[in-house]
Amino acid sequence: MNPNTPLIIPILIFIIIITFSSISATQISVTKSKNNSNSVSIAWSQVDSPSKLDWLGIYSPPTSSLRNYIGYVYLNTSPGWESGSGRVDLPLVNLRSGYKFRVFRWSESEIIPTRMDHDHNPLPQPKHLLAESEEIKVGSGHGSGHGVDQVHLALTGRVGEMRVMFVSGDGRERFVRYGLDSGRMGRVVGSRVGRYEREDMCHAPANSSLGWRDPGFIHDGVMVDLEPGKRYFYEVGSDADGWSKTFTFVSPDNNSGETIAFLYGDMGTTTPYTTYIRTQDESISTIKWIARDIEALGDKPALISHIGDISYARGHSWIWDHFFNQIEPVASKVPYHVCMGNHEYDWPMQPWKPDWAMYLFGKDGGGECGVPYSLKFNMPGNSSEPTGSRAPATRNLYYSFDFGVVHFVYMSTETNFLKGSKQYDFLKKDLESVDRVKTPFVVFQGHRPMYTTSNEERDRPIREKMLEHLEPLLVDNKVTMALWGHVHRYERFCPIKNYTCGSGPVHVVIGMAGAEWQPTWEPRPNHPDMPVFPQPARSIYRGGEFGYTRLAANKEKLTLTYIGNHDGEVHDAVEIMASGEVINGKITNVIANDGTDNNDGKGTERKTSVLWYVKGVGVLLFSLIVGYILGLMSRAKKVVVTNKEWTPVKTSEEA
Repeated sequence: MNPNTPLIIPILIFIIIITFSSISATQISVTKSKNNSNSVSIAWSQVDSPSKLDWLGIYSPPTSSLRNYIGYVYLNTSPGWESGSGRVDLPLVNLRSGYKFRVFRWSESEIIPTRMDHDHNPLPQPKHLLAESEEIKVGSGHGSGHGVDQVHLALTGRVGEMRVMFVSGDGRERFVRYGLDSGRMGRVVGSRVGRYEREDMCHAPANSSLGWRDPGFIHDGVMVDLEPGKRYFYEVGSDADGWSKTFTFVSPDNNSGETIAFLYGDMGTTTPYTTYIRTQDESISTIKWIARDIEALGDKPALISHIGDISYARGHSWIWDHFFNQIEPVASKVPYHVCMGNHEYDWPMQPWKPDWAMYLFGKDGGGECGVPYSLKFNMPGNSSEPTGSRAPATRNLYYSFDFGVVHFVYMSTETNFLKGSKQYDFLKKDLESVDRVKTPFVVFQGHRPMYTTSNEERDRPIREKMLEHLEPLLVDNKVTMALWGHVHRYERFCPIKNYTCGSGPVHVVIGMAGAEWQPTWEPRPNHPDMPVFPQPARSIYRGGEFGYTRLAANKEKLTLTYIGNHDGEVHDAVEIMASGEVINGKITNVIANDGTDNNDGKGTERKTSVLWYVKGVGVLLFSLIVGYILGLMSRAKKVVVTNKEWTPVKTSEEA
């Protein structure tokens, strides 16, 4: 025996004990909510000498390396964390895999300056593991394990049909059953199953161990022979694997003489934990108010239009799962239509990148290169472009459909739209063939705007090409309105052609649905460094309020209103008659809620009153005038004038 053996053994035992105790002293437990199969409560205790930087890592799948957490929560968010104990409640989504939670010790001296999130906050480092939980599985919301979720509808472009898409964990056969009675859904159709793999992604983080997660199997079924304007009930699933809860929608009726739609861009989603990228908390309010509006419609059909920058996953797969779960309450009730934005597609190797766009298309897609977007949605038509890789062709680029009295047209600003391209030819033919008796209004949509007064110089080349190649199509074919995203604000223009008011479509930028980075307005050319942003005559209304737009049209008139998220009320409105006449709402000045210089450099923005209140305002003005005259008459008879001081009453807008 080695003479040192008696000494080595105690030392090894001591090291093992110390190591084991440092890991096992902290306790962690996870329990599921009794009311929600997707909600869990994570509790910890016995954290020795707690630090403000101690954190809880969220892992799915549980076998992910310590660095590849999907999110984290600082322990100091729990009341009483200084005692070494605490708890957080997290609503989770089904990622088709279990979850595991780990508690880590972290100190300021271990911050790595090069590992930052999108807000330039340091990413927690998993160097000192204190405790880890058992694996736990969460249900899908409509079942468990390999159940189905992420239900969303879309039009097919054919009369009497409605597409429904959803995700399962195993790809086994699933069906859609539907009918006019929730108790008797006698019609059943199958679903096509699709999927994409890690190798289909074009770059990291989308194809890395950090960003890639199993996307599940995407099911696509079409309900057929629908009667127009009827409320249908439907479920998705199978007898073998279980059925979802019952959903409902109202089928389109193109003979109703009415169109209702909710439109916005750049919404994104949020997560109940911090992750590698900034998420969009404001998206919760957008969906909340739209859900209110859909409920108020009763048995009227409607649709949602999301014009680019959909989930902002940027290569982090689980963000898509959060997005579809977040929109399901509305997307399962009305068709959810999209067009491609830079954050779904752009990467330096994208196939179409002309020399004038050298610095226009960057890495905004996070290495996804349009793959999740192309397979998770299925829009009308068959537009596609090859990817130049093993990935399937990029789809859902440009298409159109009639919905009531409006012809909706969608384009891709990220792929070739110049004269001679397939997209240009489609748009030209489509716009020239619209039946203006059947659909007197044409609404054109794309992601990057043709007109904006935001301070966004990088996009100038694409705006110039759009003005050269696309504006003549819009003007010559008398497009009613052009809607754009990309700029995270609301801005409405006059009827415009070549920067001149008078004729042409009404352009509206509606990228204010959730993305939190908002650009400033374009500064004065002669004083670009001064924080004064004059509003040119062509810009009728600017708004810094998060929200969405609501479109309502009949044969005579189309009305677009801008709804603010902080109050759910109308902040701007415009009416466009079938004749082409544009009627603006009454404009007043109010304090800007976001503190920005939106109009005159004094923190004010112009705001349009609701058009249907005009008659009431007229009556009010008449009453004020009569009252003023009577007051003068009364004052003339008085001998003594009181010295009373009047205080102006604030409106709810100014409060």
